[in-house]
Amino acid sequence: MSSLPPHLPALLGIVAFVAIGWLLSEARSSIKWRPVGVALGVQAVLAATMLRFEPVRHAFEWLAGGIGKIKEATEEGTRFVFGYVGSGNLDDIPFAVTATKSTFVFAFQALPMVMVVSALSMLLFYWQILPWIVRGSAVVMRYTLGIGGALGVCAAAKVFLGMTEAPLLIRPYLGKLSRHELFCVMTLGMATTSAAVMAIYSSILASVLDDAGRHILTASCISVPAAVAMARLLVPPDDKQTAGDLNVPYRFANGMDAVSRGAADGMQMYLNIIPMLIVSLALVFLLNAGLGLVWAFGAPLSLQRMLGWALSPVALGMGVPWEEALTAGRLLGTKLALNEVLAFRDLAQLAPGALGDHGRLILTYALCGFANLGSIGILIGGIGTMVPERRAEIIAMSSRSLVGGALSTCMSGTLVGLLS
Repeated sequence: MSSLPPHLPALLGIVAFVAIGWLLSEARSSIKWRPVGVALGVQAVLAATMLRFEPVRHAFEWLAGGIGKIKEATEEGTRFVFGYVGSGNLDDIPFAVTATKSTFVFAFQALPMVMVVSALSMLLFYWQILPWIVRGSAVVMRYTLGIGGALGVCAAAKVFLGMTEAPLLIRPYLGKLSRHELFCVMTLGMATTSAAVMAIYSSILASVLDDAGRHILTASCISVPAAVAMARLLVPPDDKQTAGDLNVPYRFANGMDAVSRGAADGMQMYLNIIPMLIVSLALVFLLNAGLGLVWAFGAPLSLQRMLGWALSPVALGMGVPWEEALTAGRLLGTKLALNEVLAFRDLAQLAPGALGDHGRLILTYALCGFANLGSIGILIGGIGTMVPERRAEIIAMSSRSLVGGALSTCMSGTLVGLLS
């Protein structure tokens, strides 16, 4: 592998990811390659601009600094409510600490940012700032990606909102979307993340990745055109485009009402994340306890080792060095089978030397999305409730949307590896 040109595996990987989308398409003969190529080209230009163009890069560093300030602001609240457990600051602890790593409590120091960001988002909706940004982004997407109307609004909002919150903005149009447009909404949900959890990712990776917040924000942005491209491959569009404008579903009496509603929504998300993490880790432990009875290549078998073997070719295709491919494959498998929060946690806790700087950067982008098995249920429950008459259609396309979202984030990781 060392004799190959350094960028060849990643270039071949891009071709392979597109080929997988073509192979899994529900109508290969209907694929229009020019719009697919345009979307991938937009992703490449967007990634290069965000990573290489200094003014844009500095702007995203400034935005990422805002995430850092949100973290500090959240710490003020958690310190008051939970005391030293909420701050994790050694100076706040009223007794001697011999193991400093034990001062970090995920539920009290990282997760509360979900509530703060949710409250801020609702306040930005009330002030009409977020709707203005979404409308402007939708116009850009109409002229670059060729998507407009309702789908363009949802795609623009998906950078900031979750996989069920963004479709709420176009709820009146969901029943009118074409099959491709509905699938694209689902794939966008799988391929990107939301502002609320960006802060969590950044907090987890802050100690192992410089400018973690900027990279997380960039990842969510550049995965949008990749998701559009994959949706065009997996469920090719017809010539229909559903017209539509932003339909803000939130009505607030004043700014404080917006903040309180956002905090309540964030609390619901907080309470949903905690049991899922506990149960996911417990199930993995039980599964590994059973698999550990079998030995393979001198060590007990585990879910992580099996996923590492299965997905190491995907890691190689993204440009991860050969000697790091198993580790990268294990992280990709953790994200796919469980969720990206656990995968980011494992990435941050890797032993020194397990991943180099280049591989860590690629994995940051590849892991940044909601494409995991648990999200299928969220997608069906969320969008299926908004348009119950299309629930069967949503269920039928859900697994394919998971594949599309995973391929989209892999494309993002590959591009960033080529550009870094």
